Amino acid sequence: MKHTILRIIMVACFIGVIGCDNDAYLERQPKDIIGDEQLWNDPALIKSLLANYYDRLPSLHGVFNVGGMTEIDDAMWSGHNDQNWRNDFQYGYDYGRYWDYGFVRDINLALDNLEEFSTEIDVDQKKLFGAELRFIRTFVYFEMVKRMGGVPLVTEQLIYDYSGDPEYLQIPRSTEAEVYDFIYAELEDIKDDLKDNNDSKTRANYYTVLALESRAMLYAGSLAKYNNLMDNPITLPGGEVGIPAGRANEFYTRSLKASQEILQNGNYALYDKNPDRGMNFYEMLMDKNSNEVIFAKDFQNSLKTHGFTFENIPRSLTEDNEYPSNLTPSLNLVESFEYLDGSDGELRITDASGSPVVYDELTDIFDNKDARLYGTVIYPGTSFRGLQVSLQAGVAVWNGSEYSYETSQKLGSVYSFPDGSGDGGLWTGADGPQDNAQFVSNTGFYIRKFLSDASGASTRGVASENWWPWFRLGEIYLNGAEAAYELGQAETATTYINTLRERAGFPANSITNLTMEDIRNERRVELAFEDHRFFDLKRWRIAHEIWDGDESSEKAVVYGLYPYRIFRPGHPDNNHYIYNRMRPTRFRRARLFRLGNYYASIDQGVLNNNPKLVRNPFH
Repeated sequence: MKHTILRIIMVACFIGVIGCDNDAYLERQPKDIIGDEQLWNDPALIKSLLANYYDRLPSLHGVFNVGGMTEIDDAMWSGHNDQNWRNDFQYGYDYGRYWDYGFVRDINLALDNLEEFSTEIDVDQKKLFGAELRFIRTFVYFEMVKRMGGVPLVTEQLIYDYSGDPEYLQIPRSTEAEVYDFIYAELEDIKDDLKDNNDSKTRANYYTVLALESRAMLYAGSLAKYNNLMDNPITLPGGEVGIPAGRANEFYTRSLKASQEILQNGNYALYDKNPDRGMNFYEMLMDKNSNEVIFAKDFQNSLKTHGFTFENIPRSLTEDNEYPSNLTPSLNLVESFEYLDGSDGELRITDASGSPVVYDELTDIFDNKDARLYGTVIYPGTSFRGLQVSLQAGVAVWNGSEYSYETSQKLGSVYSFPDGSGDGGLWTGADGPQDNAQFVSNTGFYIRKFLSDASGASTRGVASENWWPWFRLGEIYLNGAEAAYELGQAETATTYINTLRERAGFPANSITNLTMEDIRNERRVELAFEDHRFFDLKRWRIAHEIWDGDESSEKAVVYGLYPYRIFRPGHPDNNHYIYNRMRPTRFRRARLFRLGNYYASIDQGVLNNNPKLVRNPFH
C-alpha cells in the first residue's frame, strides 16, 4: 500500500510538471532535422547542397566512364568477358537517353526555397547561389537537348492539386531551337552574378557560363547547318526536332563571341610547363594548378576518389587488381594523330611491295608523331610511372619466304625450348598484347590520358584523385576555330588551330589551307576520351556514315597493332621489330549507328504519362 501511494504521488508530480508548460514542451524544435529557414540562411549548408547538385551533373562517356569510352571507335573493351557486349552491339534507339526531370524538380524547388526562406544572407551571395542553381539546370537542359532534341521547358515546380485532372502538369516539348535559345538566354542572364566565383574551377563562374555558351551554341549551329544538308533532313512537324538552316550563323556567332571573350579576357592559358611536348599534354590534365582547366569535377575536394587508374593500369603495373586493363585504345585513334611534317597519320607497317617494314626499336614507328599521341596513349616501347610497359605480341620467325608469328599464352615468357632452340629473349610481353584474352590489351595499346601516376592510384584503398575537366581552354580554341570557319573567318580559325598544334610540337603555321576535315580531326586527337566524339559525329550528321556497320570498314571496325621481335639468327634484322595490323577477335561487330540514333527514344512510360509528348523520328 505504501508503495502504491508513492507511485501515485510521483505520477501526479510528473503530470504537474508537464502540465505547467505543455505548449512549450510539445513545440520544441527537433535537434536532428534542419528546417528550411535554417538551411537557406546558412551559406555553408547551401554550399553543401550545391556540391551535391554539381556532383550530379550528367555526362555520357565522361567522368571516367570506362565502359562508355569503349563503345565508340577510339577504343575497345579488353576487360572481363561478361562485358564483351561492348564489342558486340549496335546502338539501340535508347542509347544515350537522358530525361531527368527529377533533377530539374530538385533544382526548381531549391530556387523557390532560396527565394522564400533566404532572408538573412547577403543579397549578392543569394544572387550567386541562385545563379549557380540556374547554371546547373541549364547544363542539364543542354545535356537533354543534345540527346533528345526539344524537351519540355519546366522552370518552376509542378505541384498536383488533387483535382483529378493532371492535364495542366503535362507540358509539351519545346522546339529544339527554343531549348537552345532558352540555354543562351539563361546563361546571359546569370553570368554577371557568378563573377564572385571567378577564382574557382569547381563552381560555376562567369567564364564557365561562356564555356557552356561556346559549346552549346556551336552544337546548335552545326545542327541547323548539317541536318538540313542531309538528303532527308531529320525533323518533326512541330519543330521538336530540327533547327531552321537560316539560324545557323546566328548560333555560330554566339559561340564565337563566347569563345573569344574567354580567349581574350579569361585568366586561362594553354598548359605549357614541360618542354617534353608529350608529357606536357599528359600533365595538363593531372596538374591541378593548370590554368588550362576552366571548370572541373575535383574528386579530392569532394572527398571522393575514382577507379579509372585501378581499372585501366597496364597489366604488369597493377598494384592489387587482378582485373586491370579494361579500356584499350584503337589503332584507328592512333593513326588519327598526324606526323609533325603534316603528313597523314597512317603508320608504315608494310612497304609498297607488302613486306613488313623493319624497325630497330619498338618506338621507331611512332617517331615524329603529334606529341598528343604520347600524352594520350601508352604505345610499344614507352613507359608509365618510370617503368617500362612490356608490349610485344610474340616473335616473328623467318620460314624462308616470309615471317610467321609465334605467340605465348604466358605473358612475360622467354623464347626458349627444352631442345635448346630459341634465343632466350622476350617472347610475349608482360603487358601483351594478347588476342582474345581478358585483362590485357587486345589492341596493342593502353590509355595514358587520365591515368594517375600517383602512388597507390591503382589500388582499391587509395584510388585516384585527379579531376575530370568539364571545360578546358583547348576545347575553347577548337570551338572558336570551328565557329569562325563556318562564318567564313578562315584566318581566325587557322590561327586558333595552329596555336593548339604548336603546343603539340608542330612548327608554326603548320596548316595554311584549313579545311573542315582538319578541324574535325583536331577535335578527335585533342579531346580524345573527353566525351566529345560521339556528340561531334552526331551534330555533323556523319555518325551513320562513319559507323555504318560494314564489317570491312576502316572506320566502323576497331583495329589493333601487334609488335613482334624478329627471330632470324645471323640476319641483320634479327632482334629488330615488325608490326602486324589486325582485328581483335573480341571485337565481334562493326559499330552501327542508324538514323534513329540521332535522337534517343523517349521512354514509353514517359509517353504514357504525358500524351502531349511527340515521339522522336524513326521510333
